[in-house]
Amino acid sequence: MWKLWSLALGEKAHKRDQVADKVAIIRTIIFLTYLITNIFICANAIRHWNDNTKIYIQIDGIKSGKTL
Repeated sequence: MWKLWSLALGEKAHKRDQVADKVAIIRTIIFLTYLITNIFICANAIRHWNDNTKIYIQIDGIKSGKTL
C-alpha cells in the first residue's frame, strides 16, 4: 500500500529507497496540510453562506430592518 501511495504522490525522488521514502513522507505531510486547509475553507464558506439575510417588519407604516 505504501508503494502505491508514494507513487501516487509523484515520481520516485531518489534511487535509494530510504531517501525516496523520506521524500514521500514529506509530500504526504504537504498533501495533508492542503487537504485540512481546504476542508476548513469549505466549512467556513458553508457556515457563513447566508449571514446577510435581512428581515423587514412593517408596523404602522414604519419600516424597520433587522439583520440576523
